Amino acid sequence: METPEGPPELRIGELSRRVGVSDHVLRAWESRYGLLQPVRSAGGFRLYSEADAVRVRRMQAQLARGLSAAEAARAVLGEDSADPGHAAGRHRPLPAASELSGDLRQALDAFDEPAAEAVLDRLVSDLSVAAVLRDVVLPYLAELGGRWERGTASIAQEHFATNVIRGRLAGLARGWGNGHGPGAVLACPPGELHDLGLMIFGIVLNRNGWRIAYLGMSTPVEEIARTVDARRPDLVVLAATLPGTLRPLAAQLTALARRTPLALAGAGATAQIASASGARLLAGDPVTEAENIEWPP
Repeated sequence: METPEGPPELRIGELSRRVGVSDHVLRAWESRYGLLQPVRSAGGFRLYSEADAVRVRRMQAQLARGLSAAEAARAVLGEDSADPGHAAGRHRPLPAASELSGDLRQALDAFDEPAAEAVLDRLVSDLSVAAVLRDVVLPYLAELGGRWERGTASIAQEHFATNVIRGRLAGLARGWGNGHGPGAVLACPPGELHDLGLMIFGIVLNRNGWRIAYLGMSTPVEEIARTVDARRPDLVVLAATLPGTLRPLAAQLTALARRTPLALAGAGATAQIASASGARLLAGDPVTEAENIEWPP
């Protein structure tokens, strides 16, 4: 199965790193839907081609538009049947993330939702979801927050942009509670109203096989504890942007960490707070931290 891009030569771990999808999700897409078309090496290893990577990226784009996995796979394979050039990996050159980041900022600053959605469509079509979130969305949100603090971005611009991005994240999160993998409960503690980073964490964690129960902004710790009792999750993650949000909850966090594996994330989660409560600290960006969580630990 050779293509103009060269013979299949990627092991599944390398394919996983390139497209930002866990190897067990890739295997599921291969076995359930026939999305990938590996060949066997002389040593019996499955080897994947660049055309497989292209199909995975197009699968991610279809999922981002709200299709189920089965529907997305049918759409991708249908495109291959209609246009064999797809299967050979012939597609438009990938743009630099920085180029599209500028386009996204310009559209959002101008309150141009159709243009912003078009840029986001292009991003999720050409890049992996993890790359879009880590290299475009997170830097944009940080830059927007900085401009808002300096007074160079208006409250209206900040609200408009975050609502557009929230809508796209909600589409990526669709169905993230389904499946049979380990379960995670994600929440922001009382008073915390910034949850986009936590949503991004959950999206990437779900794409690595986890089931997500998302409680969202400003959730009382008592409600989180009740959810833990009801769902028995494998992990609970609380995210906060300011240390002052978590410090008053030290006793409740300690009690929660005794009942379930607990992790603290966000700029407000410090090593001191995590250590005092017996929680794990997720100090990196949401995408990288979600990619690095392994189960069983």
